Amino acid sequence: MTTSGGLPPGVDGFACRFDLQAGWVDLTLQGGSKAEATGLAGSALDEFNPLELQVSKRGLMNDLIDRAMDLNSDDPILAASYYGRDGVSLINLVVDSYGEDGAPRPSREEVQPLLVRSGPDNTVVASEPDISYLDIPAGPAVRIQAMAKAKRMFGFGSRLNEFIKYAVFPPNIEQLIVITANWQDIQRTDELAQVTDGLVATMRNVPLDANGQEIVSGPLE
Repeated sequence: MTTSGGLPPGVDGFACRFDLQAGWVDLTLQGGSKAEATGLAGSALDEFNPLELQVSKRGLMNDLIDRAMDLNSDDPILAASYYGRDGVSLINLVVDSYGEDGAPRPSREEVQPLLVRSGPDNTVVASEPDISYLDIPAGPAVRIQAMAKAKRMFGFGSRLNEFIKYAVFPPNIEQLIVITANWQDIQRTDELAQVTDGLVATMRNVPLDANGQEIVSGPLE
């Protein structure tokens, strides 16, 4: 990500980082290939206890592959899914950055209505959005939570899901970061919202050197 001013000596850019707690599986792909997704899924499968799974290992493997391919369709910064210990995915999450060279970053007030309206063409907001302005460790943010209705294939009925969107405005960085999480198990909304908010609270922007390696100490201290 680019900055709004000059970079400190030795810093070539910044990267967005999250601490994935237990249950979260990083599904981010670098190239987006099926082979890469298969390798990633194989590594993720080792993190599950076979004795606790309520699905077959083959079924979980296929789910991880398909989910990785789907969540990476727009080349996000991060793609992740939160799984129960039974091997069932509960939350899908993607993180993207938005910005245009030379253009001022919009305010939280300007971004808020865009967050409510943005989404797949077959999805409409089905409840009054819960909107809050807050400051998280990564910077000022606007958070939106609401229920959405997605049309089923061929227009037969609809499916409800809950979503949370954050637009985060890290200091001294031109881009804004948009975090989108959604789930279908509405009965567990309070729990899954807490899990999502807990992950967002770990967000940070770390300095990188010219080789793209994280700078753990030095210029910014």
